[in-house]
Amino acid sequence: MRRIDPDTLDLKEERVVKTNKVQKTHKGGRTLSWNALVVVGDGKGHVGAALGKARGIPDAIRKGIEAAKKEVIAIPLDGTTIPHQVIAQSGAARVLLKPAAPGTGVVAGGSVRAILEAAGVRDVLGKSLGSSNAINTAWATLEALGQLRSVDQVAELRGIAASELPVRRAPRREMESEPVGFGAERNGHGDEA
Repeated sequence: MRRIDPDTLDLKEERVVKTNKVQKTHKGGRTLSWNALVVVGDGKGHVGAALGKARGIPDAIRKGIEAAKKEVIAIPLDGTTIPHQVIAQSGAARVLLKPAAPGTGVVAGGSVRAILEAAGVRDVLGKSLGSSNAINTAWATLEALGQLRSVDQVAELRGIAASELPVRRAPRREMESEPVGFGAERNGHGDEA
């Protein structure tokens, strides 16, 4: 995946997705500890997630934020959505992400929603298939986002111009410049004006 230097970004969005109390049994008794799944992002196509582990929750969150900043990846955005559908798996968790029309919002739950919102994706359909474990679902979501390719990247990989690709729909940035609404070129009777 495409890792990014976190010092060059404004990673203002930090979110704790899940905290978990864990115990380790020793000869003298049990040792309590916490782990925290933390997501960081800039809302402009950069996101990272990591686990922080410590004796106290605040320390676990702090360590998780530091670790997540080291795991930041860049994802291609197509306007406010993702360029294409993708499925990824981590452990028993599978995540399906589909592009959605503007105004749909983030239709996903749990750690999938937190990661997509931190990345700056505003319109997407997400479905968690298989395990609902928040940690494995987060890793599967990051894997899915890492598999995304823009139209320009696919064209470059194939060695052709982006206009020669058999794309079913135009990228969102081009669609926004076209006139919107029904009857822009027609009069009220269905005839061309």
